Amino acid sequence: MTARILVVDDEPDMETLLVQKFRRQIGDGSVELLFARDGVEALDLLASSGALDMVIADINMPRMDGLTLLQKLQETDDKLSTIIVSAYGDMANIRTAMNRGAFDFLTKPIDFPDLEATISKTIAHVERLRDAKRRQLEAERAYASLSRYFSPNLAQRLASEADTVDLAGQRREIASLFTDIAGFTSLVETLEPSVLGPLLNDYLTGMTDIVFFHEGTVAKIVGDALHVLFGAPGEQADHSARAVACALDLDEYSSSFQQGCQKKEIALGITRIGVHAGPAIVGNFGGGRFFDYTAYGDTVNVAARLESANKSFGTHVCVSSMLAEKVQDFCGRPIGDLLLRGKSEVMRAFEPLRREKYEDAATRSYLDAFAKLQSDDTAAMAAFAAHVGSYPDDGLAGFHLKRLLNGEKGTRIALQ
Repeated sequence: MTARILVVDDEPDMETLLVQKFRRQIGDGSVELLFARDGVEALDLLASSGALDMVIADINMPRMDGLTLLQKLQETDDKLSTIIVSAYGDMANIRTAMNRGAFDFLTKPIDFPDLEATISKTIAHVERLRDAKRRQLEAERAYASLSRYFSPNLAQRLASEADTVDLAGQRREIASLFTDIAGFTSLVETLEPSVLGPLLNDYLTGMTDIVFFHEGTVAKIVGDALHVLFGAPGEQADHSARAVACALDLDEYSSSFQQGCQKKEIALGITRIGVHAGPAIVGNFGGGRFFDYTAYGDTVNVAARLESANKSFGTHVCVSSMLAEKVQDFCGRPIGDLLLRGKSEVMRAFEPLRREKYEDAATRSYLDAFAKLQSDDTAAMAAFAAHVGSYPDDGLAGFHLKRLLNGEKGTRIALQ
């Protein structure tokens, strides 16, 4: 690296003397010296010569003295590190120079070993400043990219070299959440691009804002569908609780958004959400060219199937018992013991509810009917029939009543 130094001094012998003293550094390219006779000439040279590393300026010069030049240099964006040269004992001017932002000072007659040491110290200071600025710019660029996937505070952590979170593939305990709008592909065929674009962007903005509020990670957006992770890439001891709280908020937002669309005569379907917790391999799997932080494993597959299972149950949100067991004071209605395609063991699934909903009469009625389902199918059929009569919009109760009427029994539900 070549240190470009501007020397501003009106003494005619100064240029010859400095070139002679620094001939070795000039010869090997480590130093380049530029010269100006006063502050006016220095500013003109700065405007035309490109980037400089530092300025050495005498105080007493015609047209514009060194202190005035120093003040003007501090008003620029670069704020060049400046060494002020003053007569020996001129402490008043030296104090003024330091107050105006001078990095250091020298006294005349110049002691050249001291000058070389001061230049080296100043160049090291400039390098530290440039390195800090470079790292800041890199962090800002990283943050701009990462903030599309991660909550703002997590993106800030990931972008900061001081608190690095490992993005390499690793096995972690996570919660995986999937969302999907029912019938969206068919709806797209009926909408003009001028309608579809703003609608989808508004929907996804609202959904991702909620995910980021709960400090989740948006692993993928495919069309209208979201894949969200909790517990990765940063540790979240309460990742299951965050996932349930996020799912409930997403359900409320998407239901409100759907109602708004219906008022505009846009037949947007409900948003179905599935959540499961367990081990997965997570990391950046985008190859050398792309950033693709995602997760792989059975936990992810089960969450996706639970999202799809809502269609059969008439529910909006379906979560696994593995997830529910990790959430303190979990509130939810049992859906049944699901046998997912490709699985040999059943898994209890729940429809999560807010506490006030869990404690209302409709939920108590459903829970009573479901309890009978586990021991007495005939009594369960009567209980579900009575429940549906009182709450005809309860899709999950209607699902169980239909099962019982078709001769199915118990809580075991095989899904294809």
